[in-house]
Amino acid sequence: MNTRRLFARSRLQLAFWYALVMGGILTLLGLGVYRAIVQANWMALEREVESIAGTLHDSLEPMLPRNASPTGVLQKMLPDLCLINQPCQVTPTLIERHTLGISDRRLYYIRLFDYQGNLLAFSPNQPSSLSPIFNKEIWQTIQPPKGDRYRQFTTILHSAGNTNQSSWGYLQIGRSLAAFDTENQRILWILGISLPLALALVALSSWGLARLAMRPIYQSYQQQQQFTANAAHELRSPLASLLATVEAVLRIDSSHSPEINTMLNTVERQGRRLSQLITDLLLLSRLEQETTVEDWRVCCLNDLVSDLAEEFLELAIAADIDLSSDVTSKEIYVLGNESQLYRLVSNLIANAIQYTTVGENIRITLTSSEEIATITVQDTGIGIALDQQERIFERFYRINRDRSRKTGGTGLGLAIAQAITVKHQGVLNVESELGQGSWFTIQLPIVSASMAHS
Repeated sequence: MNTRRLFARSRLQLAFWYALVMGGILTLLGLGVYRAIVQANWMALEREVESIAGTLHDSLEPMLPRNASPTGVLQKMLPDLCLINQPCQVTPTLIERHTLGISDRRLYYIRLFDYQGNLLAFSPNQPSSLSPIFNKEIWQTIQPPKGDRYRQFTTILHSAGNTNQSSWGYLQIGRSLAAFDTENQRILWILGISLPLALALVALSSWGLARLAMRPIYQSYQQQQQFTANAAHELRSPLASLLATVEAVLRIDSSHSPEINTMLNTVERQGRRLSQLITDLLLLSRLEQETTVEDWRVCCLNDLVSDLAEEFLELAIAADIDLSSDVTSKEIYVLGNESQLYRLVSNLIANAIQYTTVGENIRITLTSSEEIATITVQDTGIGIALDQQERIFERFYRINRDRSRKTGGTGLGLAIAQAITVKHQGVLNVESELGQGSWFTIQLPIVSASMAHS
């Protein structure tokens, strides 16, 4: 499977799982919101029914006779109700309408039973299929074969002056669930339309986010492939030269001592180059994988920069380059690995000498602010093009490959410097202009003087 197909498949799988998870979360959230709204409306409806039932209960009980027939009393109290086994005539007066105006009679029906469960009176708008048989359940949901559903509430009535616990009868109030069901249906329609649209947007977003997520992985994979190819190329050249030299030595007669010595010197040089290359690769790998700072200690940058300036002075004189340093008299301390910091600064100085022409100059400075130490290595060499400045910290990248090979560079110096800087929580920047030189700046966090002398 080629690389593009592999990453396309990974992107598809990532988008699928992201869409599945987000779709599941949205679906559960939508169902949860729907259930919460339905539950809240249901509880509000039941509270409304209980409130109306309580009002009627409190109004009826004081007027109920203990022993007399309730027919006349019911006709007087609730003229809108139809009495059982009597013609149902609905002719309420204005006062009676006001008395019964506690609720919308189009939504509610009322039924009265005696203590034996016999139906006494009922609202004319009750469902026609409603059974006359009394059911003592407090809450019931009535579902007629046709028409709206009703929610029915039952409460006990006691007659006036009744001192015992026996009941006079029962009051039942039912409320139409038409508005409730219509609202639920409307919410379901909204969810049914909006949820698929949301899932479609999630799917599209997942595809785009999967691309963003896979991009750094793909770039890292390409860099790894490039690194592998560069490492193989860098190792192949000295190995091929070394093997060819060894074969030539084996074929030469032992009497040709000068030629053998020359070839052995070549073998030694190529071996050193291989050793240096492998050492640099191992250092880079260790810098990227190490997380421990147990070997770190407080380091004085003044001594480190001054020592390096002295060490590279002879090399700069040999190359006819003016190397100078300007180190602040204030002692500056950082926490880190001294050998790595030494390698960091030495790589920048060596790089400056390598790319500075005869007669030019290099200046090394060390300054500090309140919390940051700044080391700069400035040269007046060949400079770096703007389009190449972002790549100079890549492994095996060389601005001028021919010149680098002549001077023995591996293309890992700046990559190592960048890795060490990041390891020490610092920043390495470069400013350069072709023909004018380069300016490398290292910024590292300073430790307190008390920690340095403790």
